[in-house]
Amino acid sequence: MEQPEDMASLSEFDSLAGSIPATKVEITVSCRNLLDKDMFSKSDPLCVMYTQGMENKQWREFGRTEVIDNTLNPDFVRKFIVDYFFEEKQNLRFDLYDVDSKSPDLSKHDFLGQAFCTLGEIVGSPGSRLEKPLTGVPGKKCGTIILSAEELSNCRDVATMQFCANKLDKKDFFGKSDPFLVFYRSNEDGTFTICHKTEVMKNTLNPVWQTFSIPVRALCNGDYDRTIKVEVYDWDRDGSHDFIGEFTTSYRELARGQSQFNIYEVVNPKKKMKKKKYVNSGTVTLLSFAVESECTFLDYIKGGTQINFTVAIDFTASNGNPSQSTSLHYMSPYQLNAYALALTAVGEIIQHYDSDKMFPALGFGAKLPPDGRVSHEFPLNGNQENPSCCGIDGILEAYHRSLRTVQLYGPTNFAPVVTHVARNAAAVQDGSQYSVLLIITDGVISDMAQTKEAIVNAAKLPMSIIIVGVGQAEFDAMVELDGDDVRISSRGKLAERDIVQFVPFRDYVDRTGNHVLSMARLARDVLAEIPDQLVSYMKAQGIRPRPPPAAPTHSPSQSPARTPPASPLHTHI
Repeated sequence: MEQPEDMASLSEFDSLAGSIPATKVEITVSCRNLLDKDMFSKSDPLCVMYTQGMENKQWREFGRTEVIDNTLNPDFVRKFIVDYFFEEKQNLRFDLYDVDSKSPDLSKHDFLGQAFCTLGEIVGSPGSRLEKPLTGVPGKKCGTIILSAEELSNCRDVATMQFCANKLDKKDFFGKSDPFLVFYRSNEDGTFTICHKTEVMKNTLNPVWQTFSIPVRALCNGDYDRTIKVEVYDWDRDGSHDFIGEFTTSYRELARGQSQFNIYEVVNPKKKMKKKKYVNSGTVTLLSFAVESECTFLDYIKGGTQINFTVAIDFTASNGNPSQSTSLHYMSPYQLNAYALALTAVGEIIQHYDSDKMFPALGFGAKLPPDGRVSHEFPLNGNQENPSCCGIDGILEAYHRSLRTVQLYGPTNFAPVVTHVARNAAAVQDGSQYSVLLIITDGVISDMAQTKEAIVNAAKLPMSIIIVGVGQAEFDAMVELDGDDVRISSRGKLAERDIVQFVPFRDYVDRTGNHVLSMARLARDVLAEIPDQLVSYMKAQGIRPRPPPAAPTHSPSQSPARTPPASPLHTHI
């Protein structure tokens, strides 16, 4: 491994990363006067956000807020963090539901209305706050939705803190209060945005809440002197929580830790106005405060972590005869087919993170010469000892060679290639290497149970799996493997991490199917989850990034340093 070349590749993609101006924007959702669908109580609202595909205009679910019980005026805590591209029209849709059961299936819940807008519309509104009527339930006024956007600073610190309270006001007729805290950060225009809610402590006026962690940017957006408002409530089952009082602080104050400065009087302004002798409604004390910097994907890459990229291509008969133009494997002299396009889009980005540019390329579901045996992990270059190809061009060359020599057959088994890459990933678990398997398939999977088991086993290892579905098949099984909504399990065992990302290729091509509208968008969506998946593996193993090599004399592939696993973050914002 020649060091200077390797260092060059590091600096190359550093500047590459710097040239992609992905501004992250956090969207906060509130609603007022929602429809009441519940007979004996108020609705239990949930908001679902959708983004729209570039060309085919299909709506895809982006994420869901939490469910808030018994309210027609929810202020949702869970945010949507989206990449904001000034030059693109990013259409958004927000659907509101009244949740009636634990089912993730939205059709099982009551629809309360929807609103459409663009991200630019929210960002460009006064104070980046857009208010729109909800529509979609005939003959009914559905209330309004309030959308706020704030650009996130790139502050990477995470604060961990714990609070207790003393002598809070008694609000319940028969018992003591059931207190909880709500934290708000202040915005540039003097309004407040909810950023954290503690759990409810039942029947006590002297609660000790659990320790919680929250990104510093969520608490103050990197401005240490910005006001943080904390409200204290008494929880009520019907959702009409009683206000006990409030106090304000700032990140700079909290960062002093446990001290006389971090004991706060809880004040109810109405009581203060009415009663001359009113002192306070209790006190809240900061018990502990710690801050640590979150390690990012680039920290690991700069510290020498290499990404080993393997591609696996579906050679089953359902793709159609490669000599016919209707086949997904058709080799046209004029343009790349869907398999080659998907491979190029992903490969061209991922190759920058692998110093030797040698990529194993496998095929599955074909009959091989000379004896016609069916194989589910054969090397595209014909070399059983070493399936690696040189660069993306090398993979394309080996792929075209295989199309001319093997016979498309079946069934479509994923488990062998997943296990193949998992074996390699298991060999080096010190954080110096991370494997990414790209499976390109027409989506009709035959060994679902075995594949699930292989993925659950692989979730403990330094690896991620990307599945690109080509063609027009129903990709329900692929969506299930993706595990974004329901984490996949096998024989009752849940995957430790979500390591699969599925993307349907047809979302990125024009109506003829021959032209990719945006290779960059395809690659970005395909690779979007890899950084977080890599970091989640490193954190779970207690592996910290190595410092970047000081000079080319150091080997860039040193293993990262190991520390005890960090405590998991409770606040996912």
